[in-house]
Amino acid sequence: MGSNLHQTDERLKELQPFVERFRKRAAAHDLDASFPKENIEELKQIGYTSLTVPKKYGGAEITLYELVRLQQLLAQGDGATALSIGWHMGIIKNLGEQNKWNENIYKEICEEVFHHGKLINAAATEPDTGSPTRGGKPQTTAVKDGTEWVISGKKTFTTMAPVLDYFIVTASLEDEEGVANFLIPRESPGIIIDETWNTVGMRATGSHDLLLKNVRVPNRFLVERLSNKEKTPMGWLLHIPACYLGIAEAAQRESINFAKTYSPNSISGTISELPNVQQRIGENEAKLMQSRHFLYSVAKKWDSSSQEERSFMKPELAAVKMMVVNSANDVVDQAMRVAGASGLFHDNPLQRYYRDVRFGLHNPPMDDMTVIQLAKQVLDQ
Repeated sequence: MGSNLHQTDERLKELQPFVERFRKRAAAHDLDASFPKENIEELKQIGYTSLTVPKKYGGAEITLYELVRLQQLLAQGDGATALSIGWHMGIIKNLGEQNKWNENIYKEICEEVFHHGKLINAAATEPDTGSPTRGGKPQTTAVKDGTEWVISGKKTFTTMAPVLDYFIVTASLEDEEGVANFLIPRESPGIIIDETWNTVGMRATGSHDLLLKNVRVPNRFLVERLSNKEKTPMGWLLHIPACYLGIAEAAQRESINFAKTYSPNSISGTISELPNVQQRIGENEAKLMQSRHFLYSVAKKWDSSSQEERSFMKPELAAVKMMVVNSANDVVDQAMRVAGASGLFHDNPLQRYYRDVRFGLHNPPMDDMTVIQLAKQVLDQ
């Protein structure tokens, strides 16, 4: 995306043709559980993958509001592509905001992203620990050996594994009590991608297992020591509800198209004229409006807040994810009811939206943690 594009609306307009292309490819990738490499390659070519890189390193340093708008649009075309690239986009943005890495390493990564289209994602989840947000200690270990660290273990849900250039791996430090993040280049000896991803939804995210067998990295690639204290709120995770909102919007559009064209011989017009169908579509539209307003307003609040103000936003950010994702599930369910049994056929995208949108319930933060967090916040007040 050219440097002359400064407005969100202009970027959205430029992205639209690619979204249509992704929509046409989505069914085949879903059926095969194949990773949409061509989608990611096209996003690289238009400069999309470097939009969150800071301006001082050549990027556009887009706002969180713009990121969620763009990710939402991408998901209307293909939820799996949007969720996949959203992790890369958000991590680059978050690292720039938090300033927790050595500046030289972050600069190197940003320049790789900007000039060469390199991609990065975290590999934190493990079979024995579950979601890292619940605090389990990693079974993956890092042992100091001279000027290097030797890392061994297994990570699951490594989204975009087929095309990632860098992995941020969380590991327990064997000679210490601590836990740290390590930056691991894909070409490191001992890296194995075990292609295990075979789920009912989000089948095209390539979230395979990452095996690390005595992978050696230089000392400087220990990029962050993690503490047990309360984690800093992370606005970038709003890319998750943005994705599922986009899927819900695609389902709403599909159900409207069906309603306006389906005319059984038991009625004179199309089913779009029936009060019960209009009720479902109208209620869905209200939910989508509500979700957009909540998501956008909190994203804008993040953009306009100081670091200190952002430190109080964790419950609000979590509430956006919970409310938008649950609402998206409701919208897709109602869209399926509008289409009836025809929505269950493989050549109808509604069944894919129905399967994909459920995955948002299992992305962080989890609803039960959000509800407790909100309860504690108001009780403490």
